[in-house]
Amino acid sequence: MHDTAIIGEGRGANGEGRSAGGDHRSGEGRSTSGEGRSANGEGRRLDIEEIRRDFPILGTTVYGYPLVYLDNAATTQKPLAVLTAMDEYYKTINANVHRGVHYLSQRATDACEASRVTVADFINARHAYEVIFTRGTTESINLIAACFGKKFLQEGDSILVSGMEHHSNIVPWQMICEEKKATLKVIPIDENGELILGGLDAMLKSGVKLVAFNYVSNALGTINPAKEIIAAAHRYGIPVLLDAAQAIQHMEVDVQDLDVDFLAFSSHKLYGPTGIGILYGKEEWLNQLPPYQGGGEMIKTVTFEKTTYNDLPFKFEAGTPDMAGMIGLGAAVRYVQELGLANIQHAENELMTYALDVLREIKGFRLIGNGDAEHRAGVISFLVGNIHPFDMGEILDQQGIAVRTGHHCAQPIMDRYCIPGTVRASLAVYNTPAEMDRLAAGIRKAVTLLG
Repeated sequence: MHDTAIIGEGRGANGEGRSAGGDHRSGEGRSTSGEGRSANGEGRRLDIEEIRRDFPILGTTVYGYPLVYLDNAATTQKPLAVLTAMDEYYKTINANVHRGVHYLSQRATDACEASRVTVADFINARHAYEVIFTRGTTESINLIAACFGKKFLQEGDSILVSGMEHHSNIVPWQMICEEKKATLKVIPIDENGELILGGLDAMLKSGVKLVAFNYVSNALGTINPAKEIIAAAHRYGIPVLLDAAQAIQHMEVDVQDLDVDFLAFSSHKLYGPTGIGILYGKEEWLNQLPPYQGGGEMIKTVTFEKTTYNDLPFKFEAGTPDMAGMIGLGAAVRYVQELGLANIQHAENELMTYALDVLREIKGFRLIGNGDAEHRAGVISFLVGNIHPFDMGEILDQQGIAVRTGHHCAQPIMDRYCIPGTVRASLAVYNTPAEMDRLAAGIRKAVTLLG
C-alpha cells in the first residue's frame, strides 16, 4: 500500500497563519515524494494490482458482479491516503484557518497552506500564491469570466473558445458576453475530433480578448495542442485560460512550460475529494483582476467608506474555505506524485491501446473522435449499431460495469456529429485489461439483447 499523507508537513504558513508561500521553487526540478525513488516516482512500471488495493471501493460487488468502474472522467475513486488525511484532519486539528492564534488553528493553517505549496509544485507554478482554491473547474472558469470580463471586456469584443468545450467553458462566457455586448467565437472541429486551426490567426486578429479551451476533451478524449494555441494567442497579446480538468490526472501539466495565463482543474478528477479545485493564474494577471466575491479573508481593512483588498491568493478566497478538501487534494497530489505521472501515462496509454483493439472487434462499434490511442487521454466515446446510449448503459450496469451515457455536458459536440449522445468509458490508473475484456463482453451481451 502506498504511503498515507502526513498532515501539516511543516510548510506553508509563516507562524502567523497568513502566508501562502513565496518563491517556493525556481523551476529547475520536481520535488521527490517517494523515498528511494526518482523525482515523482518516475522510471518504474506500475503494479496495478497493488494500486487497486489502495482504493477500497474497487472491491464492491454490483448485482453479483465485481465492480468495473469506467466513469473516471466524471469522478475518480479515492485512495486510502486521501481518506486517511481528511479523517485525520477532522480527528486531530479541525479548526478555522488563517485568523486564529491558537494551536489547532495554526496546525490547520499549516496543513492547508502545505497543500497549496504541493499543488504549486505539481503544476510548476512560479509562486504558491498564484494557486487559488475554488470549488472546482466550473467555479474557476466562472471566476475568470466574471472578473476578467468586468475589467477588460467591452462592447464589440469577443471571447474565443473551441468547438469541443464542456458547458462550463461555454456558458460563463456566453453570460459575460451577453452582459457586455460582446460575442463568443468558436474554433471548429473536424470529423476526427480535432481542432481546425488553419483559421486561428485570422480569428485572433478579430477583436479577441481571451482564449479559453480544454487541454483534453471530456467527451472525445482528444488531446489538444495547448502549447501551440497559447503561443499563437500570445503573439497577439491575448491571454489564455486552459481547462485542465481532463488532463491533470493523465499527463504532466507544467504551467511555466505551457506559458498559460490561467489554468483550472478539479480535485475529484485527480483522486481527491469533491467540492475543491484550483485556479492558477499568473501573478501579473491576478493582480489586475477585481475580487470575485466579498466577505471575510479577502480583505485587509474594512470601513463603511472603503474596503481594501487582501494580497494574493486570499483576495480570491472569500469566506471559510474547505479545509478538509484542501488537505485531501494535497494528499491526492502526493499520491499521484509517488506513482509518477509519466508512469501513469505509460500505463494508461497501454490500456487505451488494448481497449481500442478489443472494442473494434465488436460488430457495429463506432468510435467517436480520434482513433489513435496516442492522441487521446482517458476517454473512449462510442456507439454500437443503432443501440441508444442509455439502453447500452443500462445493460452494462446490470453486469456491474459503470459507464457514462448522454451528451456529457458537451451538447455542441453531439450536434457536430448529429448524434443524441454516446457511451463513454473513461480510464484511470487502477483499470486493467481484464476490465476491458469485461466491457467488451458486456457490450456483446447488450448487442444480443437489443439487436
